[in-house]
Amino acid sequence: MRPRIFVTQPIAQDAVDMMRTVADVEVHPDATAPIAKATMIEGVKRADVLVCLMHDTVDADVIAANPNLKGIAWMGIHPQLIDIKAMERRGIPLTNIPPMVSEATADMAMALILACARRVLEGDRLVRAGIYPGGQSNYLAGLGVTGKTIGLIGGGGRIGRLVAKRCNGFDMRVLYSTPRRKPEAEEREWGLTYASIDDLLKESDIVSVHSPLRDDTYHSIGAREFALMKPTAYFVNTSRGPIVDEPALVAALQNGTIAGAGLDVFEHEPHVPAELLAMGNVVLTPHLGSAVADLRAAMARIVAENAVALATGATPPNLFDFAGPTT
Repeated sequence: MRPRIFVTQPIAQDAVDMMRTVADVEVHPDATAPIAKATMIEGVKRADVLVCLMHDTVDADVIAANPNLKGIAWMGIHPQLIDIKAMERRGIPLTNIPPMVSEATADMAMALILACARRVLEGDRLVRAGIYPGGQSNYLAGLGVTGKTIGLIGGGGRIGRLVAKRCNGFDMRVLYSTPRRKPEAEEREWGLTYASIDDLLKESDIVSVHSPLRDDTYHSIGAREFALMKPTAYFVNTSRGPIVDEPALVAALQNGTIAGAGLDVFEHEPHVPAELLAMGNVVLTPHLGSAVADLRAAMARIVAENAVALATGATPPNLFDFAGPTT
């Protein structure tokens, strides 16, 4: 009997075809929303291997749904929504993907920075509504980014450094804050200037978050941090939603504590607070950091290779180390 693989959302067809060379593959057809827990559980009951995406919550109930589950192939780097302790107790292997989304995520950060600062979406909405203030009207005057100061929270990592590289092209002063300062040679290479988190928040025209989500970074950006920012400054988050105290962000935007925000991630995805949805000075995207067609296809192929190995009893090329860090 051929092994069975359940995929929680459509992925690149060549990856599905690869899995079908060794297994019967069922793909949940809805690409517009994360799969419901009950639907995932029913799929797991019919499968030997679960293929899931970064936004899927795989809790103990899902893992327990099939006592014969051979493994989970996950399309992510650090498993934050997977109950790895439950998997470890059951001896179920987990696979992930290597760090490969940094360039695309840095591009997304720059897209949000420019969209916020130059009020691109507000202009788009006006034009569609038949309103055209004129080429020299001050109605949508925004923030020019060239020569301004950007502060990168967690900016010493892969994505932060790549954002800094892009900002250097705009002649921006790039501040960064991390728990461990980088060597001076690296700071010079990437055009980075170290600052304390408080100084970074006070001096930056744009603040962009690139910290990993850990216990010590959960809600590390809240009312106190927003109060330190300039009232003309913009806040951008392409990292993880729970790093930011979302009600505090909503309050800072409503009170004019900061000028606006660009958000690709949210604290309780896929839920987005109604207050953010109603604000014209906030750019909202549905976690598009790695949403580049050829990149997503490459990610899917890696996941398929892992799933094929799990289904056939071979050693997967990207086996997650349960003893290693989980964030």
